[in-house]
Amino acid sequence: MDLRTNNLVLGLLLIVAIFRAPGVGAWTGEIRGRVVCDVCGDSSIGPEDHVLEGAEVAVLCITKSGEVVNYQAFTNSKGVYTVAETMPESERWDACLARPISSFHELCNRPSPGSAGIKFTYKRPSGYFHNVKPFVYRPENSPSYC
Repeated sequence: MDLRTNNLVLGLLLIVAIFRAPGVGAWTGEIRGRVVCDVCGDSSIGPEDHVLEGAEVAVLCITKSGEVVNYQAFTNSKGVYTVAETMPESERWDACLARPISSFHELCNRPSPGSAGIKFTYKRPSGYFHNVKPFVYRPENSPSYC
C-alpha cells in the first residue's frame, strides 16, 4: 500500500470510529426542489411549461451548533436539484435558505417575482428529505400562443 492509500484508509477508519463512538449518532438530511420555466409568465405551471436542466441553486444552512454550511447544486434532466449531507446528530441542520442563482437556458433566464428564496426550518428526522417549492424562471418575451 502506498502512503496516499494508507492515509485514505486511516481517514475512513477515523470517520467510522467517530460515528460509532458512544453518544455520537449519524444524521442524514436531504433537500430537494425543482426549477421550471413558466413559458407564458402566467404564474401557473401548465402543459406549455417545462423543467430547466442545469439551473444553479444555492442552499445555505445553519446547524444546531451554529455552523453555517453553503451548498451549490445544479438541476438534472428532470429539473430537480438535491443537496444531501451526513453528519453527527449534534451538528444537524436547524434552518436553511434555498435560492435560485441562475438559469443557463438562453430562452428562459429571468427569475419570476416571488422566486427570490425560501427560508425554512429543518425538522426532518435522519433519512428523510425536505421538499422546497419550485423556483420559476420566465422568458424575456412570451410566445404568441400565450
